[in-house]
Amino acid sequence: MKYDNIKKVLLLGSGALKIGEAGEFDYSGSQALKALREEGVKTVLINPNIATVQTSEGVADEIYFLPVQPYFVERVIEKERPDGILLSFGGQTALNCGVELYQSGVLDKYGVRVLGTPVQAIMDTEDRELFVEKLDEINVKTIKSEACENIEQTRKAAAELGYPVILRAAYALGGLGSGFADNEEELNKLAEKAFSFSPQVLVEKSLKGWKEIEYEVVRDRYDNCITVCNMENFDPLGIHTGESIVVAPSQTLTNSEYHKLRALAIKIIRHIGIVGECNVQYAFDPQSEDYRVIEVNARLSRSSALASKATGYPLAFVAAKLGMGYGLFELNNSVTKTTSAFFEPALDYVVCKIPRWDLSKFRGVDKELGSSMKSVGEVMAIGRTFEEAIQKGLRMIGQGMHGFVENKELKIEDVDAALREPTDKRIFVISKAMHLPQYDIDRIHELTRIDKWFLYKLKHIIDIDEALKGLKNNDGTLAEKLDATLLREAKVYGFTDFQIARAIGLEETMNNMHEAVLAVRKIRKSMGIVPVVKQIDTLAAEYPAQTNYLYVTYSGVESDIQYEQDGKSIIVLGSGAYRIGSSVEFDWCGVQALNTIRKEGWRSVMINYNPETVSTDYDMCDRLYFDELTFERVMDIIDLEQPHGVIVSTGGQIPNNLAMPLAEQHVPILGTSAIDIDGAEDRAKFSQMLNELGVNQPEWSALTSMDDIDRFVDRVGFPVLVRPSYVLSGAAMNVCSNREELERFLQLAANVSEDHPVVVSKFIEHAKEIEMDAVAKDGEIFAYAISEHIEFAGVHSGDATIQFPPQKLYVETVRRIKRISRQIAKALHINGPFNIQFMARDNDILVIECNLRASRSFPFVSKVLKINLIELATKVMLGLPVEKPHKNLFDLDYVGIKASQFSFNRLQKADPVLGVDMASTGEVGCLGDNTSTALLKAMLSVGHRIPKKTVLLSTGTPKQKAEMIDAARMLVDHGYKLYATGGTSRYLTENGIENTTVYWPSESDKQPQALTLLHDHKVDMVVNIPKNLTEGELSNGYLIRRASIDLNVPLITNSRLASAFIHAFCNVKITDIGIKSWAEYK
Repeated sequence: MKYDNIKKVLLLGSGALKIGEAGEFDYSGSQALKALREEGVKTVLINPNIATVQTSEGVADEIYFLPVQPYFVERVIEKERPDGILLSFGGQTALNCGVELYQSGVLDKYGVRVLGTPVQAIMDTEDRELFVEKLDEINVKTIKSEACENIEQTRKAAAELGYPVILRAAYALGGLGSGFADNEEELNKLAEKAFSFSPQVLVEKSLKGWKEIEYEVVRDRYDNCITVCNMENFDPLGIHTGESIVVAPSQTLTNSEYHKLRALAIKIIRHIGIVGECNVQYAFDPQSEDYRVIEVNARLSRSSALASKATGYPLAFVAAKLGMGYGLFELNNSVTKTTSAFFEPALDYVVCKIPRWDLSKFRGVDKELGSSMKSVGEVMAIGRTFEEAIQKGLRMIGQGMHGFVENKELKIEDVDAALREPTDKRIFVISKAMHLPQYDIDRIHELTRIDKWFLYKLKHIIDIDEALKGLKNNDGTLAEKLDATLLREAKVYGFTDFQIARAIGLEETMNNMHEAVLAVRKIRKSMGIVPVVKQIDTLAAEYPAQTNYLYVTYSGVESDIQYEQDGKSIIVLGSGAYRIGSSVEFDWCGVQALNTIRKEGWRSVMINYNPETVSTDYDMCDRLYFDELTFERVMDIIDLEQPHGVIVSTGGQIPNNLAMPLAEQHVPILGTSAIDIDGAEDRAKFSQMLNELGVNQPEWSALTSMDDIDRFVDRVGFPVLVRPSYVLSGAAMNVCSNREELERFLQLAANVSEDHPVVVSKFIEHAKEIEMDAVAKDGEIFAYAISEHIEFAGVHSGDATIQFPPQKLYVETVRRIKRISRQIAKALHINGPFNIQFMARDNDILVIECNLRASRSFPFVSKVLKINLIELATKVMLGLPVEKPHKNLFDLDYVGIKASQFSFNRLQKADPVLGVDMASTGEVGCLGDNTSTALLKAMLSVGHRIPKKTVLLSTGTPKQKAEMIDAARMLVDHGYKLYATGGTSRYLTENGIENTTVYWPSESDKQPQALTLLHDHKVDMVVNIPKNLTEGELSNGYLIRRASIDLNVPLITNSRLASAFIHAFCNVKITDIGIKSWAEYK
């Protein structure tokens, strides 16, 4: 039975999305809040992440956009007086914060009860020594490891265990600060980094090459246990689970192995005393059936989001109910609606999870995967065969691949080495090797240690591919007839029309790939080879399911659902894998659109394949297709649904790119027409339109040769912005400030596009960047939000710190921006959401770009303004009457600040400097009565700390030095000690500001060395502003920037942001920050 005395519960969120802690906690938090609301319990949420669904209206009763840190949480507890607190729904951030509040006695002081897993059990699983002791009590084997408190101890431990060893920092998420060491030299480097993140470091013997298996287990307080899902990693042990391809249910375990590990998992969680959900990770040696327990996470993890989506068993929802005191037998299974939640799902399909990396966005990053996580998102593919699922998944990651075969040829010098080293491209190396005669399955297994079962399945894909290639005649024309049996076989094993067209050589004969794809589609449909829709029903069809959770496959005779074909469906296209540049903001936009569609009485349909999101919850819409967002698959679904229309403007760039091909097939696109979308996406068309309107833009030109580029640069002068055409979020673009840089960059980017010219434009320095997010109907603007970047142009808008309402814009600038936006909206006949980016310098206003879709900042401005712009836009797209909102952004009596979260500490060797290419993985948004308070909350939320005593300055060009002078003076006045490098130090001294000179790494004969000070933890904050990107400047600055990231010292690389932050923490004390909920900002 549930506890009676719990009337109000506090839930801790996970803050900004970062590597290792991403959208899966938005999903688990939303589920928990939904479960509590159903129980009539009042909920209070602390989460500074303004872009997520859980921080929206109608999810929690009170929302605090505050850092998830003990000080702020205590103040909220003091004010709200909750009866209970949930710690396991906000990742490691919430867990660590909760443990700290428990140990310091805050929870006892206010009588707050921890719901779910007791804190002692959390500590037993987090603290390595306690964990090993606990499992020894029941004779369960763990990996032998030594917990060490200093570097000397780690050396001794490693020598005793014998190399290779693995190091892990305790209390860290996603393997932060961990890695492999083969010798003492590597050990020393790793240990220093690990100790800067954690007081305790574990040294353990490495079991590289064993299998990694994982079980998700649920237990209630009456000691009932079930295992919901077991999964196995495609890659052998040695790669973090978040980095590996994961297959569920496990495919290579024998029945006895499966049951042995299942029984162990239940034994473990009973002994530890978990209430709710947890996962158990094993290392397993198939040769000897020997096992070791790697770890137990006493919280919802990445894999629990995956398990929920893979089985349709909502783990977070159930865990929250169990935390309220229910037993499993008292809860209903929310999919079948008839059976209880006390059952184990059985699957009649295979699920593949594949991570998405964006390593190419970072200069100098280490590409090898290891025990520390680097992926920024993930996809999940569902199929009836492993081959179908893996091919779907490889397309979904969005890295330009079409499946396991028929991709662009990979150029690899040493195939052996590429198979041995796990990198983000290894699966495609396997594909290449399988096409080469000298690599058989045994050889590939020997090099990769990937289970042969998987390798045989991958070889099967290659065999089908060879059979298709065999249809080409010698003269390249296509054999008379595509064989229906072969065509069906290819479709069953996950081949797309694109792969088939390329394999049988239609690409050469038709000269246009899109035409070739349509040709295959036509042949296929004429033979009656079309896919069916299957339900995910969690009990492998043993009980009739009431679910609308669907996937599309060619293995099956008939669809599981009857279509009404009444033209009442509206399809919303989702945003696909989270990546740098397209993240949880678009999940929020999609969910708001679905809610509005439902509210207005239409049938809402979602297509998306990201397991971390709320939009892929089966209860968010009337029908969920967990499937690909490719032209082919979306058309398959449209053929079945016959919808009233499709919305492409709430899912970021992926749906936006589908607008034109869908419109050519006469699919009704709601909102702005596809031709107008193309008019804004296509640089030349857009630019011509601006000229006709008489609106200024930075001077640019599309150039095809080095000589043309030189001539353009001679005319406009440096710096210039260089980018290949048609890209998302500044991929492959760069600002070049001299010849050497320009040539170096073009060599890197030239192979990006031979047939696409390079766009070079004049880059305007010291210009303000301004954004307009708005909704228009028939070309007339209905609601708008103008926001201003704190940094000057040159920092990508996804990385910039944004304030809204704008605080430092001329009234005239605002007026002119509104006028230009009105002209553009009219010229493009905009219906629905759009975003325009402007640059302003000395009142001269230029348009940078215009997106005819919702942008990353829509959730932020909607929540600060308290007008849901997406709801308004969806109504416009549905053709419903809307009225203009009554309030205006200039009436607000408070300020919102959006700050970006960077995950450089995960990306070994990457240079943590900001440019026009986006680098942040997430964001927070905080409200305050003035800019300083809001900025302080936001900066603390993304992991900055207020320095205690010392600051190291090295501040770039003379202009930047001058910008920083007031901030430097303020630091000294507030009793800080300044260290400064060469030129900066001279400049400060000339201006009468006291400082200590420190030396660059290249001046190795002089003392004190900047790096030594960092290593000795004598610096609390680093402000390092790169002058330009020449080699010497890069290496010196790079060493200092990288050291501060690796040693966990807050780093700022922008002078305007540094000044604003310094100004904020010198003038506002933490105790002055008001603890106000979102509803209290009127």
